[in-house]
Amino acid sequence: MTMLKIPPPELLMPTVDLPVLELPTEDGIPLETNWHRIEMNLLIESLHYHWRDKDDYFTGGNMFVYFSLEQVRNRDYRGPDFFLVKGVDGTYDRKAWITWEEAGRYPDVIVELSSPSTIDVDLGSKKRLYEQTFRTAEYFCYDPASTELRGWRLQGRRYQEIAADEQGWLWSEEMGLWLGAWKGEFQRTFATWLRLFTPEGDLVPT
Repeated sequence: MTMLKIPPPELLMPTVDLPVLELPTEDGIPLETNWHRIEMNLLIESLHYHWRDKDDYFTGGNMFVYFSLEQVRNRDYRGPDFFLVKGVDGTYDRKAWITWEEAGRYPDVIVELSSPSTIDVDLGSKKRLYEQTFRTAEYFCYDPASTELRGWRLQGRRYQEIAADEQGWLWSEEMGLWLGAWKGEFQRTFATWLRLFTPEGDLVPT
């Protein structure tokens, strides 16, 4: 009878049980206004239309970006209003952007839609996070109350503010498009919207 040879203990590979993480995809806090919900969809739909022949990018809005186990333990949720990641498989949907499942990829562009209750955070702790941890190439912040648009581009290790053109538009090198305010009606709501424009200044449709 053949005896089963058991290797000595020092040659046995230890098994490691990785914890199963349940990552929330919402925090129960509603969006600021109906305008914010529509604006996020407007940016996403516009970019999808402009890049309708591409599938090597992912764009999302109001969905969590997970970047560390410490963040998960602390329930320190971060959900940009709009973000773009280039050079990834965009043919399938995600409920959240989990960096360690995406080869360590972070957003290349982030847009925050400010409100009186978020403007200080958007220009403070979020801006530092996107600059120092995410290393996001471009960060834009739009205040619908004042229609002020500000943007920063990563130069070296710090953000440098992007200069606006004569219309107040800001150029995004990552998207190859302008961002600027546009007054009109979208989804039965007349307002001043943040829109995407081609290099020639034409409005990117949905």
